[in-house]
Amino acid sequence: MTTYIIRRLLWALVILIMLTLLVFFSMRLLPGDPIIIYVGQSQGLIGMDPEALDKLRAEFGLDKPIMMQYFNWVGGIFRGDLGKSITYNEDVAKLMLKRFPITIYIGAITFVIATILGTAAGMFAALRRGKWADQIVTPLSYIGICIPIFWLGVLMIYAFGLKLHWLPTSGYTSPFKDFLMSSRQLVMPVICLAITQIAGLSRQMRSSVLEVVRQDYVRTAWSKGLSERLIVIKHMLKNSLIPVITLMGFAIGGIFGGSVLIESVFNIPGMGRLMVTSIFAQDYVVVQACTLIFAVIVLLTNLIVDMSYGWLDPRIRYG
Repeated sequence: MTTYIIRRLLWALVILIMLTLLVFFSMRLLPGDPIIIYVGQSQGLIGMDPEALDKLRAEFGLDKPIMMQYFNWVGGIFRGDLGKSITYNEDVAKLMLKRFPITIYIGAITFVIATILGTAAGMFAALRRGKWADQIVTPLSYIGICIPIFWLGVLMIYAFGLKLHWLPTSGYTSPFKDFLMSSRQLVMPVICLAITQIAGLSRQMRSSVLEVVRQDYVRTAWSKGLSERLIVIKHMLKNSLIPVITLMGFAIGGIFGGSVLIESVFNIPGMGRLMVTSIFAQDYVVVQACTLIFAVIVLLTNLIVDMSYGWLDPRIRYG
């Protein structure tokens, strides 16, 4: 197990290095100058002479050769320095501390809801195959996978916010400040983020349970006269979860990727919205830091998922 974990961590490091290279150079291939954009948005270009622009470029380290900029940024990461935002004129680490908890909070709620509802719906549909439950869950799962979440968010804002006035249309309130308002503001964003994950998990769970049902040990349990509840919990659930656990790992990436859209639609000041704003402003270091953090979370999640296989199925060995 130890050898396997070390090997996976080394591969994760290689992937992170490749990702940092890709994001770093992709951002710099975009047309435009971030300093020009920053000055134009803050005070306009009137009276801004070339010497002042060069001074700003030196302040943010953009006057150095591109490879030196990359190594300076990577070196700063190991020192805990993620750089300084051009748009916000603030340390990126401080921006992350403000925005990251919001995205994690919404993502954690979404993941828990998607996991519970997705696995429950999939198992229920499989156990009632061909009946009304299966006929409802299966078509809804296809719709949930296909529906664009940003379009769903706009529809929900129009229906539940503007027409029915049931829920706030945008914004975020800390649950420690006003739990009720925070819960009402998160209903629509969480539904939009969870809908695709619920649909995917339910389909996979249904397929896994249908495969497990045909196994001899399940038939033996039925022949012994055991209750359905005991058979499902003791014999079917654990053995059905391996492919579902894999999909849960992908769901983490889907939730964080979806936050980029959902936080923009619902005006939530999290990492996703910060990333979108920074891309349009060509705020290099912020986009690089957000991508790096998202990548680390996804890679660690996949490592945990792989390690969980041995617990779910003792026959699995790590070489």
